[in-house]
Amino acid sequence: MSDLGHVLVLAGGLSYEREVSLRSGRRVSEVLRAVGIDVEARDTDASLVPYILADPPDAVFVTLHGGAGEDGAIRSILELLNVPYVGANPDACRVAFDKPTAKAVVRSVGLRTPASVTLPKETFHDLGATAVLGRIVEHLGLPLFVKPARGGSALGASIVRTAEELPAAMVGCFAYGDTALIERYVEGVEVAVSVVDLGNGPIALPAVEIVPDEGVYDYAARYTAGHTEFFAPARLSAKAAAACAETAVTAHTALGLRDISRTDLIVDASDEAHFLEVNVAPGMTETSLLPMAAEAAGQDLGDLCRILLQNAASRFHA
Repeated sequence: MSDLGHVLVLAGGLSYEREVSLRSGRRVSEVLRAVGIDVEARDTDASLVPYILADPPDAVFVTLHGGAGEDGAIRSILELLNVPYVGANPDACRVAFDKPTAKAVVRSVGLRTPASVTLPKETFHDLGATAVLGRIVEHLGLPLFVKPARGGSALGASIVRTAEELPAAMVGCFAYGDTALIERYVEGVEVAVSVVDLGNGPIALPAVEIVPDEGVYDYAARYTAGHTEFFAPARLSAKAAAACAETAVTAHTALGLRDISRTDLIVDASDEAHFLEVNVAPGMTETSLLPMAAEAAGQDLGDLCRILLQNAASRFHA
């Protein structure tokens, strides 16, 4: 049982990832109830602020993905309402949520991350798509990976193997955001490393290896059971596993994150780990990677979430 009075789980929101967020919220609520926590799950609508003011929770677990859930906005509101929450503060969220900025930060502390170009939609149109895209291919080479600079769940993301595929990839990307991140595609093993801090500093959980049936870890592969095979722990050499863990913890620390994060990586043929992006509100659904990593580490997900909430409450009162 817990000394927490009652806990609020935030899920839903208005981003493209609303349905995934609702599933994450349900899962977190279920595992917390299983370890004796009094939980209420709520959406981020007009009733939220009056609800919190009338009955402030002991702590909040944010399972909002994309948009306000990860860009620091909702966390800013929680701070205005003077309630503790699990996860990074608003400033750190803003840095981590913007993928080009996060890449610059981790590169500054010596981590590998693929060479890239960041291109706003206005520049793409104003300077002429053909000329700009031609220079990108010439500069970065092929294949490429195109994704929105802000957002998640692989929405608007695609692999580009020929120059002719790049314009369509850009159009698909701009459907989900106003700025595209075009990276040199690194061939290798795709893994995710979750980092948790249960009170003694950030540690990496076992890496989870991702093997999508269709070769691309897109939205359907992420959230449809049976479309992707996972290995937890990942089938990596000891050298590669250590590199992945070190990269994830270093990124978590360099970006000023707190409590929980998930770093997505590619391990190349030389066992080198390449940072792709970091998630400050990792998915918690039945097919999400952090719960798999926790299980591989022998950690009960409900206990993990409970400790994170207790630490958030203790930090607030301290």
